[in-house]
Amino acid sequence: MIKPGKMVRQVVSSTFKKPATTRYPFIKFEMPKTFRGKIKFYPEKCTGCKLCMRDCPSNAINIIKVGDKKFEAEFRLDKCLYCSQCVDSCPKGALETTNEFELAQLDNKKLKVTFHGKPENTIKEEA
Repeated sequence: MIKPGKMVRQVVSSTFKKPATTRYPFIKFEMPKTFRGKIKFYPEKCTGCKLCMRDCPSNAINIIKVGDKKFEAEFRLDKCLYCSQCVDSCPKGALETTNEFELAQLDNKKLKVTFHGKPENTIKEEA
């Protein structure tokens, strides 16, 4: 049990110390460069080898062929371990990690992210 005199001394000494916590929601925290957050997909670099799908330990990635040499990726953020194994295994650099870490959602449907690659017929129509 703490004696009242000792407790008062601790309270008084802690009032003059800098707080150990931050005001997080109000002051944004800067993540380090090596932080492994949300995965970013570049469909123009993807060759469809699906090594990222095979290396993902939680089966959170699905690569879908849209057109000739055109692919889109579907990420399940609720399954992802953020281990960055898919980024390391991609030979063309179509995947990269970001510093985005505020991914909490109340709706599970919002945790399914699809990065669209343009089908070949829409590319010809735009030109």
